[in-house]
Amino acid sequence: MDKKLIQKMVQKCFVQYRHDESLPFNQAEFEEIYKKIIGMKAEDPAADLHDIINDAVYEFLAT
Repeated sequence: MDKKLIQKMVQKCFVQYRHDESLPFNQAEFEEIYKKIIGMKAEDPAADLHDIINDAVYEFLAT
């Protein structure tokens, strides 16, 4: 999957959760979220990418 596309989708998801346009984490934390997204997609290839990203961002914010 295209990493830059995933990063933009994650950023848009954060905006939905009322964060500003900048990502509220550093590159290492994004890498962690990215790996989680890729892992979730590998477990369920039929799952919608938007749903997976939403779940990963929610988990990040909830912890």
